[in-house]
Amino acid sequence: MSRILLRLILLLLLLTGVLWIAVQNLTWRPAERETVTARCSSSVQPDLLMPGQALKVMTWNIQYLAGKRYVFWYEQPDDNGPDERPTPDDLAYNLDEVVRVIRDEAPDLVLLQEVSDGARNTDYQDQLALLQERLVDLYPCSTEAFNWQAEFIPAPRIWGSAGLKLATLSRYRIDSSERLQLPVQPANLLSRQFQPRPALLVSYLPLRDGGRLAVINTQQYARHPDQTTLRQQTEFTVGLLDRLQGSGTPWLAGGDFGLLALGQYQRLEPAQRAGYQRDSELHLLWDKYPMIPTNAEAGGIERSQWLTHWPNDPQLKGPDRTVDYLFYSPALKRLEARVRQEDSLQISDHLPLIGRFLLPARP
Repeated sequence: MSRILLRLILLLLLLTGVLWIAVQNLTWRPAERETVTARCSSSVQPDLLMPGQALKVMTWNIQYLAGKRYVFWYEQPDDNGPDERPTPDDLAYNLDEVVRVIRDEAPDLVLLQEVSDGARNTDYQDQLALLQERLVDLYPCSTEAFNWQAEFIPAPRIWGSAGLKLATLSRYRIDSSERLQLPVQPANLLSRQFQPRPALLVSYLPLRDGGRLAVINTQQYARHPDQTTLRQQTEFTVGLLDRLQGSGTPWLAGGDFGLLALGQYQRLEPAQRAGYQRDSELHLLWDKYPMIPTNAEAGGIERSQWLTHWPNDPQLKGPDRTVDYLFYSPALKRLEARVRQEDSLQISDHLPLIGRFLLPARP
């Protein structure tokens, strides 16, 4: 009997080892800090930024080109939303729409979140490559970083590969770029291997006077959000901005922060408040640095103009909150800003936020 028990234990250990090796081969474990490639097209010569020039920036979570005709399984509190993926026709239509909006706005920098690459639910598209094919004449330079990647996720509603990334498109030359890992939501040892790993994508654009502009693209994230993780992610971001500020490097930061502006919690319907705090963790950023929209704009009489998120919830008839922002160094001057709502409501569950800034002039 003891020999049989020993053999069973050894067999169990062997199977556990094989399973763990399989998990390691199917999942992605990025370093805390990684250099990522900044690519510039050889067919278009990118310009250098000029000190004192105006710079137009757009940030947009494009929701992997899915559109607004769905309630995906993960968008319901109990993970029982009816939809698992967009149709190929919707993916193609929303690609056209994203290109249309970007071309019409023609910002100098485009910060995109939730760009799909290699995921089963988008037919393994490389959506950044599809966008670049249509936009290379405007944006010869780009850089990208994954914030979720796995060859296979054994969840019944996924049951295949996953891949979402941040992507930054630039009219101007990008000299270097890096991916900085944000704090990850706690999970058990097995689940932790498959979960998203939100990050900061930091790109450095050279200036003609020898300086450089740092551009940060991000999507803060915690599944079924816990405030500890979101606060840690915000603190990490503040730390980076403090270091850039201390070194005299001008910077811009934009993306989907997943957090509310001042006073918006109280204006949400009670059923929509899950995952948010009455005292938003975003105050760690707005207490120190200028924000678009400002709290006065996001909570004022014209606050509806600054709403950036329309969750895929059939109870909601339109955007009801702001979670996408642009933060900027005090060395920059805000010239104008707006949310493009009028013709982008059906493209994504987020709306494009646009800001125009004046870079600091040479001393």
